[in-house]
Amino acid sequence: MATDATAAAQQFYGRWADLYDLLASATPGLGRLRARAADALALAPGDAVVEMGCGTGANLPHLRERVGPDGRVVGVDFTRGMLDRARERVDREGWRNVHLVQADAASVGFREPPDAILATFVVGMLADPAATVDRWADALAPGGRLALLDAAQSRRWFGWPVNRAFRGLVVASSPTGTDGYAAAPWTVLDDRVATARTALRERATETTHGEYAAGIVRLTAGRVE
Repeated sequence: MATDATAAAQQFYGRWADLYDLLASATPGLGRLRARAADALALAPGDAVVEMGCGTGANLPHLRERVGPDGRVVGVDFTRGMLDRARERVDREGWRNVHLVQADAASVGFREPPDAILATFVVGMLADPAATVDRWADALAPGGRLALLDAAQSRRWFGWPVNRAFRGLVVASSPTGTDGYAAAPWTVLDDRVATARTALRERATETTHGEYAAGIVRLTAGRVE
């Protein structure tokens, strides 16, 4: 049974699913970042890949292109409104090997270990990102890859004006605004994103890292033995 906070978050993201889908699909440069994230998984035709927090499915075309018709793509999200838009995309394209699951990305399990897991703009919403990244790493097939694409405040010298705008976006995209946080929500986000990357580096035998969009967007990927 969903908690009150979970139910409120589901309602919030479901209510804004159409706008989220527009931003996810039309924001300049975001498509290239999604392609980079898919490339970081080093997928091969026939692979199985899971996207945690798939939202309205903006990453699904990139993942499906790389695993081909013989591979398998699973999108996981806890918001029905988001999944409804993702399902429209899957049905429109006729992808029989793309499956959608309504579940909590922090606790979902799979009968067969996937070859790769992607989480896009997700770890900042997790109460315990380190434990969740560990769980995802444990779920992978041996030698599988895990990639995290997230946004956090820029650490570059010119980051002040960029961060001011980013903070406004963080508040606007939070179901509770600035309420319910022990610190400023953008600081909580920064900490969660950093914690998730530390956990990935501790589990992976090799990692890659890149920063984009004036240092706001980070992509970290690694192979887990």
